[in-house]
Amino acid sequence: MMRLLLACACLWLAACSPSSSTSLSERLVSPGGASPLLDQAHIAATIATLPNRSGKVTSRAGVPIFWRAFDAGDYGLHYRYARPRHEGGQPMDMDLRLAPTGRFRAQPPRGTVVLLHGWMMSGDAMLPWSLQLAQSGYRVVTIDLRNHGHSGNGPAGYGTVESDEVVDVIHALRASGEVQGPLYLFGVSYGAATALFTAEKLGSEVQGVVAMESFANAGDAIRSMIPHLLASQPTGWQAQAVAAYARWRYADQNMDEVIAAANRRLGVDLDRVDVSRAVARSQACVLLLHGDDDQHIPVSQGRRLAQASPRAHYIEMRGEDHITLPMRIDLLGGVVNDWMARDAGGPAGLCPAPRLPMEANFMALAQGGSGSNG
Repeated sequence: MMRLLLACACLWLAACSPSSSTSLSERLVSPGGASPLLDQAHIAATIATLPNRSGKVTSRAGVPIFWRAFDAGDYGLHYRYARPRHEGGQPMDMDLRLAPTGRFRAQPPRGTVVLLHGWMMSGDAMLPWSLQLAQSGYRVVTIDLRNHGHSGNGPAGYGTVESDEVVDVIHALRASGEVQGPLYLFGVSYGAATALFTAEKLGSEVQGVVAMESFANAGDAIRSMIPHLLASQPTGWQAQAVAAYARWRYADQNMDEVIAAANRRLGVDLDRVDVSRAVARSQACVLLLHGDDDQHIPVSQGRRLAQASPRAHYIEMRGEDHITLPMRIDLLGGVVNDWMARDAGGPAGLCPAPRLPMEANFMALAQGGSGSNG
């Protein structure tokens, strides 16, 4: 059993310390480290049992960016999903078991998938997807975005600056032989927006993008996310105390003023960080995934992205939210694998519609863009 404790939103807002003088705008500039609810020691111990390679690439901005690679092969992954009880601030169980049948043997990869994590997470937190995709025959490279994991720090760019650094890592790893074959980008939330900006910049170097829970516009996402986080009502006493402190400290702040202050520090206009334009300009096929119960990044943002390009296909999952959707490897692992395989083998210039198994198809509320149920 691998227990993965995902980020409590109010701990992000309160920065885990009532003595902190950090303003809300400063939280938008830098996340202030990894979530204290992420069981990093357990994840690290699991990764230590697996064959992998890692290193750092210094980006054009001088920021060291950490990467980790898993070869294609059989890791003996067995995954079972049980709906988490995160609504009340409770920990979430992820039943991930590794039962290899013999000594691991790396296989020639059918391509490379670069995984990009969400805010206050890390590449290692995407271990279940890493192993799922590696067992499907891909070499998997996880990247810690700036301000996260083992990478260096710098002002957040909401995907604009981070995508430059992902480009730098991909080029360095392609030159060293770590990136092989067709290239796919797979991002969750903040990482999904970064993946879409990266695909725009890399052009024909990217075969396809899987973007889960991306925002369409950074300013709009902040205006919807922070009030939702402040209104959360966790049940555990520690989470309740932090939530109460966050509401006391931040609830009366004007979000337009907060964003304007962050803009001045970032040198970026968050209301002009428009992921829709990146989707429209991307040469890659795009698979967009969103839960219809997502209160962090409302589903309206996913639908907006779906309308940006005829090369984008969109799946909207009934009953899934911002925390549960990335955990639905049981439903979406095969969907993603099948879509990437048909994308790589299909006619040039055409993007395949995703094909959903019966259970996932039943749970899909809508599939828009240019796709249809296969």
